[in-house]
Amino acid sequence: QVQVAESGGGEVQPGGSLRLSCTASGLLIDYYGIAWFRQAPGKEREGIAFTNNNMDDDTTLYRDSVKGRFIMVRDNGGNTVYLQMNALKPDDTAVYYCTWGLGTRTGVQDEGEYDHWGQGIQVAVAS
Repeated sequence: QVQVAESGGGEVQPGGSLRLSCTASGLLIDYYGIAWFRQAPGKEREGIAFTNNNMDDDTTLYRDSVKGRFIMVRDNGGNTVYLQMNALKPDDTAVYYCTWGLGTRTGVQDEGEYDHWGQGIQVAVAS
C-alpha cells in the first residue's frame, strides 16, 4: 500500500520561507510523475510544481505564480521530494498536497493522472 506523507508546514510572515517535505512509501519500482498541488480557501486545487523520479531526467516545472520563488528538489535514489518556498506572500496561504502518479508525465495538471496523495499540510502566510 502506497503512503504519502507531507511535513514542514506552518505559519510564516510575508517574505519568509518554509520547506515542505514529502515522502512516499510502498511505491513500485517504476516511473512516477511527482507534483505539489495547493488549494487556497474558496479556490480550486492547482498544481504548482512538478518533477519525476527518473534520475536521468531532472525536469522541473513551475506554475507562473511560484516561478522564481519556489524550488522543488528530489532526493535522488530515495522517495522524498522537497518544496523550498521563499519570498512567501499571503496569496500562498493554502493547504499543500504532494502527489505521485505512476507513469504520469512531468507537468501534468490533471489531478486524475495522479494516484497517490498526501493528507495535505497547511501553510499560512500572514503578518
